[in-house]
Parts: sequence; structure tokens; C-alpha cells
Amino acid sequence: MLGAALAPIRDEVTIATKFGFTPDTFAPNSQLDHIRQVVDASLRNLGTDSIDVLYQHVHDPRVPIEDVVGVMQEFVQAGKVRYLGLSNTDAENIRRAHSVHPISVLQTEYSVFARESEELFPVVDELGIGLVAYSPLARGFLSGAVQPRSAYAADDIRQWLEWWAPEHWDANTAVVGGLTELADEKGISLSQLALAWILAQRDDIVPIPGSRNPRRVAENVAAAEVALSADELARIDVLGRGVRGARATS
Repeated sequence: MLGAALAPIRDEVTIATKFGFTPDTFAPNSQLDHIRQVVDASLRNLGTDSIDVLYQHVHDPRVPIEDVVGVMQEFVQAGKVRYLGLSNTDAENIRRAHSVHPISVLQTEYSVFARESEELFPVVDELGIGLVAYSPLARGFLSGAVQPRSAYAADDIRQWLEWWAPEHWDANTAVVGGLTELADEKGISLSQLALAWILAQRDDIVPIPGSRNPRRVAENVAAAEVALSADELARIDVLGRGVRGARATS
């Protein structure tokens, strides 16, 4: 369905996809034959001759990263992939991967609530790697519609995320309250404030919020026009220090 929708505008969009999990167990899987199967299936299902960005979804400790990137490089050489990316990995793996073939982009969780990835900024700057920020709205905590765990299904990921833990709930909703107050002062939504904060951190960062309807898409896009002053950024930083609980790892 996605391939059919994008076919008329294929030259106007960037298609990125990943490999690296076994669907039935959701365990890391970067076995070389599995990579080849997944990429060929993606090309076929998307109805396209090439993928713009191919990511390894998560590091697989069973397969040396040099071997993984070697297979990814095969698709570049065959003209089936344009650029390579990594996701959910560390500085050592980024360096090792980059030594085999240039890594163009690192996808990592990044938001006001999840700033651990800032530790990787020096290595991506050194190697000239761009950043894609997933979960920029903190898994929904910064969407403007956060609810306690009891409001979500038993198998919802938020049942296990530390930000929703009862012992962290009050502190984290207080952070949201402070951010909402600032957003209201500026006449924007909380999600727009959260996205504008990310865009203000670096020139080479692209947040990828999930959206379920056109109105949300338009609202998210408008965040690119929001300017935050130094004082507002400092205020957000102070509020962000009140976040409790660690981010998810994938």
C-alpha cells in the first residue's frame, strides 16, 4: 500500500527502511542471509528499484558490524540502496561500520525526555553523519494527550516504559505541565514546542513523529517555523532535568 501511494511521487520522497529483527521473536537478527531476504522483500513490496536509506535497526551482538555493513554495501554497489544508516547502537559500532562504508545517518531516540543520545554527537560530528530523531514526542508523553498506564492496553509498550511508572508519573506530568505552559504562551501546541526544541539543537537533525491523521501531520510540519529564543531553550532545559525514568533501548 505504501509503495502504491508513493509511486506517483517517488522522485519527491525519501524512502527509508530497516532490517534487523525476527518478527516472531522481536529479537535482533542481522544474519547475512536474513539481511538479503529483508532488503529484497522491501524492494519488491515497495515496488521500487532502490531504497534511499537502509538502516540496521539494532546492533546484533552475534554478527560483526563489519560483516553487516559489507552486505549492506553490496546493495549500494548493485544500485539498490543509496545510503546506509545505523540505529540503536553505540560509538564503537558507528566507527567500525564507517570504516567499511560511509554511514550517512544515525537514527536514535531523542526528545526533551530522552537526551542520552547526545553522548553520540561528537562521533557523528567527526564522521559527518546526520541524525534522525525517532520518538521525538517521547512515545506520546509530549503529544498533549498523555494518559496513565491504566488507560492503555495490557500489551501497550507504555506498560513497560519507565516514564509511565507510578513512581515517576507525578514528576513527569509536572514537566509536561511546565512545557505546556510555555507552549500556551507562544500560541503553539505542546508537540510543536517539542519538535521545535529538537530542530533548534542541530542543523543536521530530522525528527520523525508518528501521525495518525492529516491534521496532526500539518501541525507537526508547522513546528519547523517555530523559533525559540535562548531564554526559552534554557527554560526547556531546566524543565527537562525534572524527567524521571530511562528511555527504552529500541
